[in-house]
Amino acid sequence: MSARALNRATLERQLLLGRASLSPLEAVEHLVGLQAQVPLNPYTALWSRLEGFRPEELGRLLVERALVRIVVMRGTIHLVTADDALVLRPLTQPVLDGQLARHGEHKAALAGVDLEPVVQYARAFLEEEPRTGSDLRAALAERFPEHHTAALAEACRHLLPLVQVPPRGIWGKTSQPSSTTVEAWLGRPLERSPSIDDVVLRYFGAFGPATVADVAAWSRLTGLREVVERLQPRLRRFRNERGVELHDLPDAPRPEPDAPAPPRFLPTYDNLLLSHADRARFRSPRAHADFSHVSTPIQGTVLHDGFVSGAWRVERDGAGGAATLVVDHVRPLSKRSASSVAAEGRRFLRFVAADAAAHDVRLVAVE
Repeated sequence: MSARALNRATLERQLLLGRASLSPLEAVEHLVGLQAQVPLNPYTALWSRLEGFRPEELGRLLVERALVRIVVMRGTIHLVTADDALVLRPLTQPVLDGQLARHGEHKAALAGVDLEPVVQYARAFLEEEPRTGSDLRAALAERFPEHHTAALAEACRHLLPLVQVPPRGIWGKTSQPSSTTVEAWLGRPLERSPSIDDVVLRYFGAFGPATVADVAAWSRLTGLREVVERLQPRLRRFRNERGVELHDLPDAPRPEPDAPAPPRFLPTYDNLLLSHADRARFRSPRAHADFSHVSTPIQGTVLHDGFVSGAWRVERDGAGGAATLVVDHVRPLSKRSASSVAAEGRRFLRFVAADAAAHDVRLVAVE
C-alpha cells in the first residue's frame, strides 16, 4: 500500500474523509477515545468529524458520566466512554508505572517510600468528593509530613485511576481540575481481566492499516508483537512501499488513493497525528522543519488533500469583537485549494468563535 492509500484508509476510519452521522458517544467509542489534555480539544476534533455536531451534547455526556476524562494511552488525558475507561485504565497502568519510576523530578524523593498507605489515604480522601491538586497536596503534607509532598501527589496521580470531573472540559466553562477515582465517579469497578486483544483490534479499526510499532506508539505498551501474532487469523496483512508489514481488519474500509479528502481543521493534539510510529502517511519528512517557521501560538493543524499543510490560530479583537482565523500553510496551495481551505475555515471560525461580531480568514504562505 502506498503512503497515499494508507492516508485515505486512516482518514476514512477517523471520520475525516466525510463527516459521519454518528452521535458524539458513538464517535468517541469508535475512535477509542480523543486526546484531551487540552480540555476543549475534543470539541474541535468532533466538529471536524461529525454532521451537525453541537458542543452542548458533548458537555451533557460528560455531566451524565457517559464520557469521562482520564489518563490512559501514552500516559495522557483522553476523553473516553465510561465503559472504555474501566477497560483502558488497567491495561495502560504499566505505562504509568514506568513513567513514575523514571520521573526526572520526583524519582529520588520517592526512592524507598512505601506508597501503599499513601495511595490508600489519597483514594479515601478523593472519593469523599472531587478535590483539586492543591487540596490533595495539603492533605498529604498534613498526613505524611516526613515525605516530599509534591512527589507523593505525583505518585497518586500515576497510581490512582483518577478522572477530571465537570465543569472541567465543558464547552464555554473554565475551572481548576478536580479529580476523584473512576470507580467512585461511575459507581463501578475497573475491569479485572480487560482484553488487550479486543483493544488492539479496535485500534486497527480506527487507525489501520498499521504496524506493531504503530500500535505501540499509540498505547506505549510493550509485548504487542505477541498480541498481533495471536490475532493473525482475524487480520489481513499488507506491506507499505518500503516492504514493512502492516496489519488490518479484513473488512475495514480502504478507499482508493485518489478519493477526495476535503480540508479539515484539527485541534492542538489529535490522535490522528499521534498514533503511528511512522507518520509519513500524514506529513512529509520536512514537516517538522517547515513548522519551525510558523507563527506561534499554534492552536491546531490543517489537513489539505489529507496531509498536514499548515497550522491555524484564532486572533481576537477584544471580547465579542472580530475574530480572524490565521492559517499558516507550509505546502503551496493553488488558487482553488486556497479557496477550499478558506471556505472550511470560515465555517470552522463560526464554530470556535461564535460570539465574535465579525469573522475573517487569512491565509499566510510560510517560506
